[in-house]
Amino acid sequence: MRVAAADMPSLPEDPTALRALLLSVIAERDSLAAERDALAVRNEQLHHLLLKLKRRQFGQKSERLPEEQLLFAFEEIEATLAENTAVAGKASAALRDNQAKRRREGRGRLPAHLPRVEQVLAPEATACPCCQGPLVEIGVDAAERLDVIPAQFRVLVTKRPKLTCRACPGVVLQAPAPARLIEGGVPTEATVGHVMVSRYADHLPLYRQAQILARQGIEIGREVLADWTGTAANEVMPVVRRMREILLRSARLFVDETTMPVLDPGRGKTKKGFAWAIARDDRPWGGTDPPAVVFHYAPGRGAEHAKDLLSGYRGILQCDGYGAYKALAASNAGITLAFCWSHVRREFIELAKGKMAPVARETLQRIATLYAVEAAIRGKAPEVRRAVRQERSRPFIEDLFAWLTAQLARLPSGSPTAQAIRYALNHREGLVQFLEDGRIEVDTNTVERAIRPICLSRKNALFASGDDGGARWAAVASLVETCKLNGVDPQRYFTDVLTRLVNGWPDLPPT
Repeated sequence: MRVAAADMPSLPEDPTALRALLLSVIAERDSLAAERDALAVRNEQLHHLLLKLKRRQFGQKSERLPEEQLLFAFEEIEATLAENTAVAGKASAALRDNQAKRRREGRGRLPAHLPRVEQVLAPEATACPCCQGPLVEIGVDAAERLDVIPAQFRVLVTKRPKLTCRACPGVVLQAPAPARLIEGGVPTEATVGHVMVSRYADHLPLYRQAQILARQGIEIGREVLADWTGTAANEVMPVVRRMREILLRSARLFVDETTMPVLDPGRGKTKKGFAWAIARDDRPWGGTDPPAVVFHYAPGRGAEHAKDLLSGYRGILQCDGYGAYKALAASNAGITLAFCWSHVRREFIELAKGKMAPVARETLQRIATLYAVEAAIRGKAPEVRRAVRQERSRPFIEDLFAWLTAQLARLPSGSPTAQAIRYALNHREGLVQFLEDGRIEVDTNTVERAIRPICLSRKNALFASGDDGGARWAAVASLVETCKLNGVDPQRYFTDVLTRLVNGWPDLPPT
């Protein structure tokens, strides 16, 4: 097929202009080729990442990564992708401009509370280059970038002048010294708060903090930091006790427990302690009480520790199917147990990964429908939540339990699927409690999220110093995690509360 002359692009007759046009086309071609190659590399890396994550998620148990290590793998691969993109951008101006455009579109606004330091970059020339007349400003291009000043320590010098009267012998006036948390020591309450937040919120063991201080020429040993931490923890113990008293007056609580390895001094080894947690979060149904979590250390996991933690409590207790909570409810008629659908789902997740697990997969799909209803009513008033659950969730759950009962009759009694089904059927009474009360959540994920940082901290710190260390760990973690639930900066909170406490506020009973 011939192309008409009118359809041909017009080309310049001048050889110089023609050469410039040719060079421009070649440059554009090279830029597009570089962008294509960069995208091919990125696609290959993303494909490799997808295969790796599938193996980590669904492969053999020995190949699976814990959540924290999986996140670390994400960070490393994403950094590699960014490095490859930066290399490609240096070779292609067009690709570099596209990268900058994407960053501008997705970066959002920096927080308004951050201080602004303005830098004005004015042209060196102040007169028009043509007529030498004065220049006037017609606009300005402003760009914000996030800057940082590394953690800076300073010395707070407090001077208390002594005043005397020359006419009256023996008269000396001086302002009283301010109260200190660490009497005879060098830290302010803000410094002690920084050490505690670094230890219990950022999971930095004290010896690492000592190394960080040493890099700034501040020689403060781990044992000194431990002294500060222990003193501060003792100071906040009454606050944590008061938090527990307030939570125990709540109409509904979440409860869970996790292991906390502690040193057993008599044997020189570690033993298994437990961090028990009670939590309140009424935001899903529009409650106004602030969310909070309180941890309680116990040397064991027996029912007696659950009774000690929840002594005198009357209300709805959201928990898993652990026998200690059942024993607690059996001995306390004021407690109603509401069990967790997330735990039911977990029983089937591992089973569903096998090729011959149609019952498990079907169960998970049915439970997913239940969670879809919950997502639609999150944040609604309790009466609205109850009405929707009665209309949509109750028929579904009744059908689910009938279907599970039928499947159980067809399965070998000792099979893993049969065991998972029996777990659901045996906990039916507690699993359907949420249908009758719009304040009840469908699972205990609230308290499990609060416990997760404890698990991360124990990996970094290895173990607590003993039963006393476990109690200290639990107390400080209560305040840290409650700060997070309320969107409060733990550093500011500890600085404020320690300052108030050493100055006698509030009038709490001594430890």
